[in-house]
Amino acid sequence: MKLYLKYDINVIFKKTLEEQLDKLGVDYKVNGLGEVEFNEPLSVETIKELTSLLSIYGINIINDHKSEIVQRIKDAITEMIADSSIEKQYKTSTYLSDRLEYSYTYLSSIFSESTYTSIESFVILKRIDRAKSLILGGQLTLTEVAYTLGYSSVAHLSAQFKKTTGLTPTVFQRIIKERNKKLNQ
Repeated sequence: MKLYLKYDINVIFKKTLEEQLDKLGVDYKVNGLGEVEFNEPLSVETIKELTSLLSIYGINIINDHKSEIVQRIKDAITEMIADSSIEKQYKTSTYLSDRLEYSYTYLSSIFSESTYTSIESFVILKRIDRAKSLILGGQLTLTEVAYTLGYSSVAHLSAQFKKTTGLTPTVFQRIIKERNKKLNQ
């Protein structure tokens, strides 16, 4: 028997963060993805304890301002790709500028300097990751996947998919079906 699950990584992150902060008994406010505001300064010991509690879930506290901005850019892009209505409503540059309250030029510069890649390349990688998830789900046709992710056509999706993964979406689909067939035997 197989059970297919759908999850929202943002909800999981926020709930995990809140549970761990509640364990510490500190007064806080979650301002958005990757940002927590405390009403009083935290002691060094509390920060160490929080770091330990969060690291179990792969969540790290960022102390460097540029790294924090890069992480916020990545989180905002992940949120944008996960919610196709955002991507259809905004250009990436406008969405990031509005969401993070910095000019896109500044955000792009920091992102490129820190990651050695462009925001546009990261968006493509995240879109292809989402395409893989949708294909693995098996609920949508390639045309529906392309539409969901805001591609102008299946050909456009296929070209970016192949450039990124080395496989076409159809070949990827076939490999996954074959692998699943072997696992179920």
